[in-house]
Amino acid sequence: MTRKFFGTDGIRGLANTEPMTAAMALRVGMAAGTWFTNGDHRHRVLIGKDTRLSGYMLEPALVAGFTGVGMDVFLVGPMPTPAVAMLTRALRCDLGVMISASHNPFHDNGIKLFGPDGYKLSDEAEHGIEAMILGEREPKLADAAHLGRAKRLDDADGRYVEFAKATLPKGHRLKGLKVVVDCANGAAYKVAPAVLWELEAEVISIGVKPDGFNINRDCGSTHPAALQEAVVAHGADLGIALDGDADRVVMVDERGQVIDGDQLMAVIAESWHKQGRLAKAGLVATVMSNLGLERFVNGLGIDLLRTKVGDRHVLEAMREGGYNLGGEQSGHIILSDFATTGDGLVAALQVLVALCESGRKASEFCRRFTPYPQLLRNVRHAGGKPLETAGVQQAIDAAEQTLGRQGRVVIRPSGTEPLIRVMAEGEDQVLVEKVVADICMALEQAAA
Repeated sequence: MTRKFFGTDGIRGLANTEPMTAAMALRVGMAAGTWFTNGDHRHRVLIGKDTRLSGYMLEPALVAGFTGVGMDVFLVGPMPTPAVAMLTRALRCDLGVMISASHNPFHDNGIKLFGPDGYKLSDEAEHGIEAMILGEREPKLADAAHLGRAKRLDDADGRYVEFAKATLPKGHRLKGLKVVVDCANGAAYKVAPAVLWELEAEVISIGVKPDGFNINRDCGSTHPAALQEAVVAHGADLGIALDGDADRVVMVDERGQVIDGDQLMAVIAESWHKQGRLAKAGLVATVMSNLGLERFVNGLGIDLLRTKVGDRHVLEAMREGGYNLGGEQSGHIILSDFATTGDGLVAALQVLVALCESGRKASEFCRRFTPYPQLLRNVRHAGGKPLETAGVQQAIDAAEQTLGRQGRVVIRPSGTEPLIRVMAEGEDQVLVEKVVADICMALEQAAA
């Protein structure tokens, strides 16, 4: 069944334009509240948000919807997505909600829902909620005597800070480490610097002055230039860049060079493998992770399982296969021993601990493998199925034969735009460029 509103990461869109309006948020609150009302206990929902201006519009609308169906509401204000998932479980809430569009600009926003277990909703739940939003089923409104109440949870920040600190091995601290943290003017602007400081690191904070408009703007994990400059200027040991809702992270070494999600996963995988902390000798990544990562972990005796792009697919494979480490090149890293979704800060802490134990510089220690040359290009089309044409199929077959076992080709349609994404990687940069150019030319001819 096709979903009308829910994408791979909740409901998302341009603020104050369908489906990201107050009216929609009201309907989502009533529908999700009805779906998760089971039994006679006093039901409750926890709502967090990032720092976008439109959060002030969506939050009260959601509150009205939830209280209207009899749910009590805990409001935690700006809070990382993984913190919302964690608090939903810790407080035994029936539902958790994060108002955020992650790494997107301020003018976008979204509504992410978590079940009582802290995981993103099942397809069944999303279909059921959509049916009520569309009017195919009616939400169950409470009578006047059983409306919900809303209150602000004053100790939410402190709860998450203590949780994040507790993910370090007992007795470990970050004393002597000088760290720059870029919070993207987003949800982690209070808690991330607090965690690092309480763990005894010397902390320089940037991207911690949100104004409703500057979330992710020229800062954070998708725009690390400001962090690179700050790390070098302050003579820091390394830098941490989170995105707007802090579920992804990239890092920067002392020379100002970016360390992407693949390298961070390699560091954690090797460290956990040596300590016997991997639930299985395996790591879950997507088709976009570099072949260098695969060869590196294979050399350690660790399998790499690939999924479709999206942290949802990574998490599903982790849960099905019993793995406790997975993630994406973009910096979504899931450590299921601690969290039910990507947590940029917790992932960074695991890297910092391993770095401290090594006694080496980040530029040496955090580059566990040499990435294979990788090239990604997008080809726009006007519809139809250009990938199924004979000319395109021949170009793809020729590319795979050219690269052989020393490379690979990944072709996938965009889930949000009329684009075909063409990616190739291999040992020879010239060959990689040639096969990508050949496939793109075939696609352009098919789309003409």
